[in-house]
Amino acid sequence: MRSWLGFGGSVLTLPFLLLIYNQPLVFLPIISVHLLVFAVLTIHRSHRKQSANDHVTESSVNWKFLRYALLIMIIPKIIGVLGLVVLPTTIMNTFIFGLIFIYAWSYIFDRQFKSQSKLGQGLLLMLGGYVSGASLMAAPLVASVFASNIRRHQLRDSMLALWFVLVSIKLIAFIWVGVDLQLVHHLWLFPCAYIGHLLGLHLHDRMLLKHPVHFYRLLGLALLTASSMGLWTTLS
Repeated sequence: MRSWLGFGGSVLTLPFLLLIYNQPLVFLPIISVHLLVFAVLTIHRSHRKQSANDHVTESSVNWKFLRYALLIMIIPKIIGVLGLVVLPTTIMNTFIFGLIFIYAWSYIFDRQFKSQSKLGQGLLLMLGGYVSGASLMAAPLVASVFASNIRRHQLRDSMLALWFVLVSIKLIAFIWVGVDLQLVHHLWLFPCAYIGHLLGLHLHDRMLLKHPVHFYRLLGLALLTASSMGLWTTLS
């Protein structure tokens, strides 16, 4: 499931993992490394497909808008990482489950976090930067901004390139403060993630052809259930 949708896999993964063991710093290094690997593989696949089509000259990554977004998100990202490392686990779990609770309702009612103004989009990117640092679950906040400013077929790869940079910063911070990266667990989880990665590539291609409202509503109900259980367990 980690890389099933191409991006946004942390929203699907983290709440269920925290119901099993409520320590974000145990799972985030694993999710981060998987994201780095599969981001590179996905972008490389897109570039190979483009090379095979002589008439395709546009990159699958919008580098210009990516640089613009990174300039806005980088400082909030660092603040979010510091909060993840320093703040008590109970506070971080409450933040994560509360955020997923909000995401779930947005999926159920098909309401995206979006703004047409430059100021509003900048605020969404800043908030996304902080959420990415604290939990790696910023895709619902950032995706709408990217979707409003770049072509649809560039959305996935541009966001994966963004996550690659942001996740690299997070992993460097983890290494700096001595967080266990759980490297031994990466080996046996990679085959599972790779299967999800292949399924996600096919699903993404189909999602480009239509708007899967019913799928996201079911996803929202699942996330609402998981986040409600997580908030109840954490607060009690």
